[in-house]
Amino acid sequence: MIKIYNTLTGKLEEFKPLKEGEVSMYVCGPTVYNYIHVGNARPAIFFDTVRRYFEFRGYKVKYVQNFTDVDDKMIKRANEEGITLKEVADKYINGYFEDTSKVNLKEEGMIRPKATENIGEMIKIIKKLINDGYAYESQGDVYFNVEKYKNEYGVLSKQSIEDLQSGARIDISEIKKSPLDFALWKSAKPGEPSWKSPWGEGRPGWHIECSAMSNKYLGPTFDIHGGGQDLIFPHHENEIAQSKCGTGGEFARYWIHNGYINIKGEKMSKSKGNFFLLRDILKDFDGNVIRFFILSSHYRKPIDFSDVELNQSKAGLERIENALSRAKEKIVSGPKDNGSSLEELKEIYNQSKEKFVTSMDDDFNTAQGIGSIFELVKEVNRSADLDVNKDGIDLLKEIVEYIVNVMENVLGVKLKIENQVGNMTGELIEFILDLRRDARDNKDWALSDKIRDRLLEMGIKIKDGKDKTTWSI
Repeated sequence: MIKIYNTLTGKLEEFKPLKEGEVSMYVCGPTVYNYIHVGNARPAIFFDTVRRYFEFRGYKVKYVQNFTDVDDKMIKRANEEGITLKEVADKYINGYFEDTSKVNLKEEGMIRPKATENIGEMIKIIKKLINDGYAYESQGDVYFNVEKYKNEYGVLSKQSIEDLQSGARIDISEIKKSPLDFALWKSAKPGEPSWKSPWGEGRPGWHIECSAMSNKYLGPTFDIHGGGQDLIFPHHENEIAQSKCGTGGEFARYWIHNGYINIKGEKMSKSKGNFFLLRDILKDFDGNVIRFFILSSHYRKPIDFSDVELNQSKAGLERIENALSRAKEKIVSGPKDNGSSLEELKEIYNQSKEKFVTSMDDDFNTAQGIGSIFELVKEVNRSADLDVNKDGIDLLKEIVEYIVNVMENVLGVKLKIENQVGNMTGELIEFILDLRRDARDNKDWALSDKIRDRLLEMGIKIKDGKDKTTWSI
């Protein structure tokens, strides 16, 4: 039973999908005016892991994550670089894929809509909001009327409309009825990109984009909406208001928000200038280390970012890889008649598997899940020093396969353990393959198959090519 901490209710709740065996999930993506920093990478990596875990538990996942490709910051960047808005978007979207591919985001099956490709859907929702009295047009702009929705506004951020009004800045403009009213459509300014609408040339406000795209691909009610903690207010609060009033559904049933990445105790952000681009960090650290670092903390907790922390994650990942390499060497060396069957390891293995699932079921606690893997790795290392019988070898094979599967397919951290055997062992395998080639040349197929099957039992896979035979473990 998977439980999720729902920001909307402030409680840990059992996950009950709208459709049995299926999960619909929308996560706010980046505004593409720059390369992403490691703070942007955290939600990308975490929600990718959420998707992977649901699939691991047998769910079919429909995952949507957008690109905001029209925005004040993007227009400013286009003017600074002397290129078009589309050229800015293309440059940084391509950069996004370049960077995130190195932290193993699973793109297969992803839906990645762009705001500029869904202007028509936004206009449709805005027209309905105006017709139903939830929005109004003013001098070419369109605003959501928060007063009309005041009984529910603030439900996500746990703020009353009275508190918000008293804390709002006095709006010197006479365009809006209230300082809390937010833009759904902005009238065109000279030199800015714009689209035709019933209210004149203009472009959408930021909040309406996600409402339109989630509704288009997931419908008016879907399972999970995710994003960074900084999006709770006003972005996600405004999404709820305009979506419930404009599409008629329940909108998102579970809200998941990840915590900040901090630099010396202060939130990392581009506006503060205290950020590190992911691509710059990738020059010094492997993407798997960065992903492992991010998943080594619970997603709702802040993470302190530093080279020290990354190096600790690197050392931890190497500990897992080295243990698996030692286990594979033990497998290749083969069983000993009077060796151990590793019963103690078997017990810890079963406990570890159970603890991993229990941890991940408990609000995607990757930190505890990784802890269960380290507990197993410790015992694998101890077992690698022992003589092992056939049952023990079979157990080591199963454990290696399990850890690789969990690390790579669930946590998305690729391991460097392929063919990590000693030189003597490698030379011995090549010698055995030479003997097998002699058997094949002599048409002694029984001996050839026996050698192949025996190597496979030891965890060594061979592949016969036209001119040579290759092997892997």
